[in-house]
Amino acid sequence: MAVLITLVTTVAACGLPRSGPTKREIYAGSVSRGGDAFIFDVTPQVNRVITSPDNLGFSSSFANAGIVGADTISAGDTLTLTVYENVRDDPLLGNGGQRVSSLNEMQVDGDGFIFVPYAGRIRAAGQTPDSLRQLVTGALQNQTPDPQVLVQRVAGDGATVSVTGTAGAAGIYPLAQPSRTLLRVLSAAGGVASEPTATIVRVTRGGRTEAVRLQDLYDNPALDIALRNGDRITVERDRRQFTALGATGQQVVPFERANLSALEAIAQVGGLQTNLADPKGVFVFRNESARTVQALTGRPDLVGTQRVAYVLNLTEPSGMFEARDFQVQDGDTIYITEAPFAQWTKTVQAILGTSNAVTSVSNAAQ
Repeated sequence: MAVLITLVTTVAACGLPRSGPTKREIYAGSVSRGGDAFIFDVTPQVNRVITSPDNLGFSSSFANAGIVGADTISAGDTLTLTVYENVRDDPLLGNGGQRVSSLNEMQVDGDGFIFVPYAGRIRAAGQTPDSLRQLVTGALQNQTPDPQVLVQRVAGDGATVSVTGTAGAAGIYPLAQPSRTLLRVLSAAGGVASEPTATIVRVTRGGRTEAVRLQDLYDNPALDIALRNGDRITVERDRRQFTALGATGQQVVPFERANLSALEAIAQVGGLQTNLADPKGVFVFRNESARTVQALTGRPDLVGTQRVAYVLNLTEPSGMFEARDFQVQDGDTIYITEAPFAQWTKTVQAILGTSNAVTSVSNAAQ
């Protein structure tokens, strides 16, 4: 027995292969023991402090924008203006005494204006043909008595949006009658092939970008916002990810849904390795804000990002519930420590392997 204990101690001291630090070594690096990481057992109180809701969605300025009318004029549109003058002789715009004048193929410039003789530059973008008619009529009234103006929108491709990313068919799409909202434009672009729970749709309007999850867009009709000329729509997979290490394999894992619990994250990487993992030593390493750690520790002196390790004990019923409620964040590292018996098993196997090798050499020498 003494020989066996000596062998086990000797082999263990040689440093057998392992997947990372032990639970004891992690606790030795805690702030309470002179280290630089705060370690917290996950409890309902801890979960309430650190859980933050998903903040994707559209602001009121995006959500409350009304649908652009089918006849709304935009920069790039082509118009025809017909002016009827109520004079018999020498009309203002007519040639050879004609009282009806047509101004054909007038393109709305990039700033949204058109030029009308004797009326000057008039803003057309954002107007309907009827409202533009009133503007032109008002501008010409001082030049010719009681003019009658007809405005026709000849081409309507001036109002467009762009779709890029993982949509079915990226491109430029007009804001025509059947497609003036976000979902309709995505449908016109061939839809999205990726999983809705892991897909984000970003809308850039002017210098502002807002985003929504595709699944939320499907589930909530209020998020199907009206689009505006020049909007840029980008469809992409959720870029958030976490790292799994230790007795559950080693891999970088993308998020598969908006809110991912620790229990779901562990299941996503195949669960715990029953022959290696210590269910009492599930750690989530995170760079946490000073404000959050202040709330957890009651220490107002903390400043800047803090290193934190959250500990989950999956052997207790309450621990399973806490793991289900614990929300994994982008950049988290989930580390599963090895069970004590796993290191013992490795030691015994090393001893038996060494003993068998010595026996084989001895037999060969005889």
